Amino acid sequence: MALFEEEMDTSPMVSSLLSSLANYSNLPQGSKEHEEAENNEEGARPSKKPIKAPQLGTLMGVYLPCIQNIFGVILFLRMTWMVGIGGVLGSFFIVFMCCSTTMLTAISMSAIATNGVVPAGGSYYMISRSLGPEFGGAVGICFYLGTTFAGAMYILGSIELLLIYILPQAAIFKLEGLEGPEAEAALLNNMRVYGTIVLSLMALVVFVGVKYVNKLALVFLACVILSIVAVYAGVIKTAIDPPDFPICVLGNRTLISKGFDVCAKVIEKDNGTVTTKLWRIFCDSPFLNATCDEFFVNNNVTEIQGIPGVASGILAENLFGYYLDKGDVLEKRGVPSVADPDAPMTNSNRYVLADITSFFTLLVGIYFPSVTGIMAGSNRSGDLRDAQKSIPIGTIAAITTTSIVYMSAVVLFGACIEGAVLRDKFGEGVNGNLVIGTLAWPSPWVIVIGSFFSTCGAGLQSLTGAPRLLQAISRDGIIPFLRVFGHGKANGEPTWALLLTASICEIGIIIASLDAVAPILSMFFLMCYMFVNLACALQTLLRTPNWRPRFKFYHWALSFLGMSLCLSLMFICSWYYAIVAMVIASCIYKYIEFCGAEKEWGDGIRGISLSAARFALMRLEEGPPHTKNWRPQILVLVSVDAEQNVEQPRMLSLTNQLKAGKGLTIVGTSVEGTFLNNSAEAQRADQALRKLMETEKVKGFSQVVISSNLRDGTSHLIQVGGLGGLKHNTVLVSWPRTWKQPEENLRLRNFVEVVRETTAASLALIVPKNIAAYPSNGERFTEGHIDVWWIVHDGGMLMLLPFLLRQHKVWRKCKMRIFTVAQLDDNSIQMKKDLITFLYHLRIDAEVEVVEMHDSDISAYTYEKTLVMEQRSQILKQMHLTKNEREREIQSITDSSRGSIRRKNPSNLRPQQSTSEEPAGASLAEKPEEEVQLIHNKNATPTSTGPTSPTGPPGGAGTPGQEVQMTWTEEAEKGKSQAAANPDSIKDIFNMKPEWESLNQSNVRRMHTALRLNEVIMKKSKEAKLVLLNMPGPPKNRMGDENYMEFLEVLTEGLNRVLLVRGGGREVITIYS
Repeated sequence: MALFEEEMDTSPMVSSLLSSLANYSNLPQGSKEHEEAENNEEGARPSKKPIKAPQLGTLMGVYLPCIQNIFGVILFLRMTWMVGIGGVLGSFFIVFMCCSTTMLTAISMSAIATNGVVPAGGSYYMISRSLGPEFGGAVGICFYLGTTFAGAMYILGSIELLLIYILPQAAIFKLEGLEGPEAEAALLNNMRVYGTIVLSLMALVVFVGVKYVNKLALVFLACVILSIVAVYAGVIKTAIDPPDFPICVLGNRTLISKGFDVCAKVIEKDNGTVTTKLWRIFCDSPFLNATCDEFFVNNNVTEIQGIPGVASGILAENLFGYYLDKGDVLEKRGVPSVADPDAPMTNSNRYVLADITSFFTLLVGIYFPSVTGIMAGSNRSGDLRDAQKSIPIGTIAAITTTSIVYMSAVVLFGACIEGAVLRDKFGEGVNGNLVIGTLAWPSPWVIVIGSFFSTCGAGLQSLTGAPRLLQAISRDGIIPFLRVFGHGKANGEPTWALLLTASICEIGIIIASLDAVAPILSMFFLMCYMFVNLACALQTLLRTPNWRPRFKFYHWALSFLGMSLCLSLMFICSWYYAIVAMVIASCIYKYIEFCGAEKEWGDGIRGISLSAARFALMRLEEGPPHTKNWRPQILVLVSVDAEQNVEQPRMLSLTNQLKAGKGLTIVGTSVEGTFLNNSAEAQRADQALRKLMETEKVKGFSQVVISSNLRDGTSHLIQVGGLGGLKHNTVLVSWPRTWKQPEENLRLRNFVEVVRETTAASLALIVPKNIAAYPSNGERFTEGHIDVWWIVHDGGMLMLLPFLLRQHKVWRKCKMRIFTVAQLDDNSIQMKKDLITFLYHLRIDAEVEVVEMHDSDISAYTYEKTLVMEQRSQILKQMHLTKNEREREIQSITDSSRGSIRRKNPSNLRPQQSTSEEPAGASLAEKPEEEVQLIHNKNATPTSTGPTSPTGPPGGAGTPGQEVQMTWTEEAEKGKSQAAANPDSIKDIFNMKPEWESLNQSNVRRMHTALRLNEVIMKKSKEAKLVLLNMPGPPKNRMGDENYMEFLEVLTEGLNRVLLVRGGGREVITIYS
């Protein structure tokens, strides 16, 4: 192993890895604790007592808990009513649809649960690690709310059993003598009072100790199983000996059994006819000649068996639905009655009435909670001996069992019980008995007592599980405002989470109606199941290398079907509840996305992003974007100091202000050195870039290149930045402010090389001059102008950039002005009209002005400026001086040049020069060359500047990056004009300065153009907040770099903020839709 000894510190040996995995015990712990323990090298502290490894198998650990959670209050309190209202066929379809949904979800869940070790945390852990923190948090909260409202539903169910079937006299708000809305209100108030009391007691039990809840769990489970067995036993008994549960029907209307003893109008007693209690209810006196209710007179009273038995053939009558409106009388099918349709119904309080309006979707919403609870096994994953084996088998077996019970129950209820009794929700027609209890054997009380204890147990378990789920979410730290609920007692019990759970549960208690609470928790559970299916489908379709479930019987199509069913059921149950649930989940998702902690859990959403990005990049490769889709994809070149901090942070502020283009942003820098020696510096530089990008709110990527010299590093960034079709098309680089200083000669060369490379690569170039003067993102311009000097057409960059800037709040109040230059042979009036029309078609609002530049002779100052520029290059080439000597030599040349100008024209030429006009320390002389052009653009308009008529400088939008170099007085400008306008004076000057005759005339013309343009720009745009102008192209010969920089310096002299812009050789803006 000596060959690998250097890797031993970071990479463990295979033998040690295998031994650590073999000793792993999946102990009950929260998801976060699991991850911390996994990353903690020390492992468990030796001071703690060793915890016994979990020993629960499939039956006790998964199957029975799922059975207990799935069978619940709906089976006992609403199942018979659902069959009566929806019919056997409709109810069977509802049960089949809901059970199919949970089965498909269980298959997806099994695949996820067997794809690696699932610590305690169950469904939340699985979803969050499969779909990422945003979806995980949103679904975790939905699952928590569903579990909490389930607790409220179970409590309401237990109170309903207590007050209606077990101890009606315990009601605080008495129902005796109340009718209609008053009776309904009294019942709901009773539910609220008792519900709050029971909730408080249950919360106290959970707070005192969960161990008591766990000890009672088997008792509650026994109650559930015993109740279901009693129902099946009762069904078998009906085939042999149907029980005697008669109901009294007047005509076809079912009568409330309370208030009379004999189901007849009159009875024979002592050879006489005597009226019954029923007679007295509908008549004004007990005598035979009394005035009675019209319906009572016209119809007979009959007694029919409520449970005719499974062999009676009643199934055919109950096959189809019988939906009722609120207040409708429950009628017996197939029995004739005589009633006046126009007459109002009297004595309605004596009939069994529908308490709510029923319809198919309502039944779905009420029934669905009875199939939830499939996560009980996965929630106990920490206690299982072999979770990957037990969870799929136990969960699917439990769903199969419960589905068979539910489907058979629908058929058996329809086959055994009279339809009028089935539709009697509270058993008012069968002496107030629980309808399902009437079917049970040996006694209805078996079901009543059994269901009461099972609902209480289910409520306790909900109040136990929900706070732990909230605690797991809180401890994950993905939802900042929930962190307080991660705390608890010393033993880890979630006290604060229990308090919040009880408070939310109280909302359900206040609603008070079981039928209203059931659809609410259906929404949250359906959303949770939908995302379980989505997680499985995504992982399967993405073929993530780590997706290797042990459970093989899954398919993405099944998961998508399950997801579709969940979504459909949400809107079937209640479309408005579905929208509310989605809004809650979306708000949590966005909250986690913006404010939550960054987590990398290897989730499927990240996998989707990778696949989508790859697909999009491949599509982009198919061809260049259309002009309408063109947007600046900016590569920002910044430099870092010795501490790897960014030197020009305002470059990123400007980038942020250009972000209206919504394009790619890459912030790049280069570090000098080699990758092996300087990788740590590169990482620090990358962190500095990311931090600054975050501060300036720049959405994009950072890129750091290590190279032997900065020039090559910058070149590499320009060449290889981006990926595939998503590459930068624009380079943003700062103006080298101190380029004239001798020690900055390298920076000057680098800058000009960047200009050359962007031109060669057909990239647009933006150069901010005087970048320190640019506004930060927090500043606001309340007024001012953005001036565009459009001298040559560069594809529209000059138009697009100010438009993008004005989308940002910094520049929003600034108005846009566009200046263009007309020569003598141009029709300036027509030019202005054409430009206004062009801007109208471009949908850009801007003022337009055409500036006329007449031919003028070259001034003495131009010659002198050019002479100083060329002399500097020549002298520095000939002399190899030390730095200090070089600076002194440059200063003497500059001083003598200034003196010469002052002697020749002391009254008219008075330029106030700053130190930045000092000659730059160029080490190479420039050879005169005629082919150097300022404008490299075929569309450039030649500007006639004199007899030699050189090409005018191309406009490039430059960015202000330098301090003001020179200010000119009006007299100076006037003096230059006068000197230039007099040919004789030029001739005299030539006679007095013979060295001017040897100047490169190309340089003279360019300097003249730069001065004239600067003079015009200063006159029009000196007060502008920003000036954009075309940037002249670089010289083809590298000997002219210093002269090129001098021309640009003269062109932008005196302006505060300048953006020099150079197009990329393609149209970026169009008038077409």
